[in-house]
Amino acid sequence: MKTPLAPALALVWLAAPLWAETLTLAPQPVTDWKAVFGQVQAQTLLPARARIGGVLTELTVAEGDMVAAGQPLARIEDEKLDLQLTAMDAQIAALSSQLENARSELARGEELLARGVTTVQFLDGLRTQADVLTGQLAAMQAERAVVVQQASEGVVLAPIAGRVLTVPLAAGAVVMPGEAVATLGGGGFFLRLAIPERHAAALREGDDIAIAAGMAELSGRLARVYPQIENGRVIADVAVDALDDAFVNARVLVRLPVGERMALLVPEGAVTTRSGLDFVTVAGPFEGARTVVLGQRHQTDTGVLVEILSGLAAGDAVVLP
Repeated sequence: MKTPLAPALALVWLAAPLWAETLTLAPQPVTDWKAVFGQVQAQTLLPARARIGGVLTELTVAEGDMVAAGQPLARIEDEKLDLQLTAMDAQIAALSSQLENARSELARGEELLARGVTTVQFLDGLRTQADVLTGQLAAMQAERAVVVQQASEGVVLAPIAGRVLTVPLAAGAVVMPGEAVATLGGGGFFLRLAIPERHAAALREGDDIAIAAGMAELSGRLARVYPQIENGRVIADVAVDALDDAFVNARVLVRLPVGERMALLVPEGAVTTRSGLDFVTVAGPFEGARTVVLGQRHQTDTGVLVEILSGLAAGDAVVLP
C-alpha cells in the first residue's frame, strides 16, 4: 500500500517556522517637527552713504555684485568745491606775494638797523607783519586742505565686503549728505525664523534643524532665540553651512523640533501595500498580515522607520524582511 506523501509534506511545511527574524514592538521616543519658512538674511546689513552732497556722476555697481571692503562704488561731485578751491588758490597767491614783500622789507630793515639808520621798534613792526602774513598763509593752506579732503570724500566706498543688495539711485541724481547710495549685505548669511509662540518653550539654542534648500537637504543649528515676541511669533536665527546667498530674503522651508512623544515604529521594509492598503506581517499566536494605518517616516542611523498609528500594539512580533 502506497502512502500519499504530498499531504504529509504539506502539513510538515505548514508546521515549520516561516519567520526568520522578528522585531518585538515597544514604544520609542520620536521628535515632533514643525514646518515653518525661514528667510535668508545677512549677518551685517550696512548702507554705503554719501559723505558730501552733490551730483552722482558715476555709479560702478549694480544689484547682486560682490564687492570688497573699501572698493569704490560711486562718485559724487560738487561744483561749489571747485569754486572754493579756485578762490583759495587766489588768496594763497596774494598772501604769498605779501609775505615775500614783507620778508624783503624785514631784510632791508635789518640792514638799516645794522647801519644805525632805523630803530629797533620799526624793525619789530616789520617782523610782526611778516609773522602775521605767515600765519594767514598757513591758515589758508589748511582751509584749502579741508576742501580738498571734502572733494575726495565724493568717492563712495564699500563699508564691508559682501553682496550689493539695493542701489536706489542712478547716475545724474542729486545726492544729499548721508543719503544711501547702495545697501550691502555681508559677514555671512543665516536663516531668520518667525515661530508661533506656543512652541517657544520647546526651542533650545544648539538644536539641530532640518532645512529643505531646493533639491538638497541641509542641516543647521539654532543659533539664537530672541526673548521678545512680536505679533505672536518668536524670532530665531539658524546658522547654516553652505547656505545659498544668491537671493536675500528668499524663503526656505525649515523643520524645527518642537517636542517628543512615544510611538510604535517598524522598518519601512516590513510594510507592504496591496490594493491601496498597508499590511504588516506579525508572528505568534495570531500570526498573519494585519492592516495598519501609517504615520510619519523617521530617518535614523539604521534606516527609515515608519510610525504605526493603528493596527498593531506594543508586544507584537513584527516579521522583518
